[in-house]
Amino acid sequence: MSPNQPASTWPTIHLRHGESERIQAGHPWVYTRNIAKITQEPADGALVQVRDHRRRFLGVGFYNSGSKIRVRLLSRQKQALDKTFFINKFKQALALRKRYLGERSCYRLIHAEGDGLSGLIVDCYGDQLVVQTTSLGMDHNLPIITQALVEVMNPSGIIERNDSVGRTMEGLEPRRSVLFEKEGTEPANRLEVQMNGLRWQIPLHQGHKTAVYLDQYENYSRVGTLTQGLNSPRVLDAFTFMGGFALHCAKAGASKVIAIDQSQEALQAAQQNAALNGLDQACDWVHGNVFDWLKEKSQQPQLEDMFDLIILDPPSFTRNRHAISEALRGYKEIHLRAMRLLRPGGILASFCCSHHIDPLTFEASVIQAAMDNRWILRRVATFSQPVDHPIVPSIPETQYLKGFAYQRLED
Repeated sequence: MSPNQPASTWPTIHLRHGESERIQAGHPWVYTRNIAKITQEPADGALVQVRDHRRRFLGVGFYNSGSKIRVRLLSRQKQALDKTFFINKFKQALALRKRYLGERSCYRLIHAEGDGLSGLIVDCYGDQLVVQTTSLGMDHNLPIITQALVEVMNPSGIIERNDSVGRTMEGLEPRRSVLFEKEGTEPANRLEVQMNGLRWQIPLHQGHKTAVYLDQYENYSRVGTLTQGLNSPRVLDAFTFMGGFALHCAKAGASKVIAIDQSQEALQAAQQNAALNGLDQACDWVHGNVFDWLKEKSQQPQLEDMFDLIILDPPSFTRNRHAISEALRGYKEIHLRAMRLLRPGGILASFCCSHHIDPLTFEASVIQAAMDNRWILRRVATFSQPVDHPIVPSIPETQYLKGFAYQRLED
């Protein structure tokens, strides 16, 4: 059904009694269990309106009968979700970034629910945009989304990196393609940008997410400063990916950084960026499984195996609430083993990127590991996600990244 048809003709989703409060507070997801009735069965990806049990209007969004999230609300107004709608949303998002980030060359323009556009992610790397659509409705509207982005951002190119696991939950196949190229420009496979004073060559068609972890942009620099004041500090960067923390620590003065990841492709990109910034002599890149490496080194650690700063930034250990207990065991194990390689007075910086695990629960896994090691830790820093990954308190899923830095108190 075309979004240009009158609102009175849109299929209506009526919620059960007591199911509208979360929606009224700002959460955009309508689950199957929330629905009392549907006036007419919509086509998957079609625009629908949502009303509460008293028929009061709540909003409009895209429908998908094959997803647990039956409707993703995008507007609290009776309006078509057309190109004009997306242009206005992109302008609002850009104004927020300009206000708080200035002229930063790489940032997240659209953070899905955090910017009121559930199922859409857009990252900017210089004049190149990388797009992900993780909902059926957004995927169906990718052509007008692309047109709106061209009008607002004037990029030289737009590519889609639709290879995330989340797409399978919406019945979508993985896909990569070029959505737009400005006339007269060459296709960009790699792009150089500045990040905290470091030069980064970004492989736009490789890596996790849209290329790099933009949510750690500010944390990279903050963790790097933890090496300052230490005498020739040795640093361990576990799950280094493309070397974000490793290179920032090397720039800040670390004498040696051991950086580990199981992706050879990511390590090659990290090594190239180290050379680009004249930091290759300070970094050793280790291809391997972090758990196995820590298990081996922590059994009988030697003096040369000890570190002044250890950084743990693993991928999410859980994608649903049912796996939280198992994930916490994994966090405790990795903290337990990493701590055995930390010198007295050294600092452990640890991160969790699962919204299913709240900060207090995550911190408890660190403290339990310290207790098993008979250590006392002092928290010296708290980390979160930057302003271009907005947090909406009424949508807990928007707050996912948390981290802490602790100093091991000397006996």
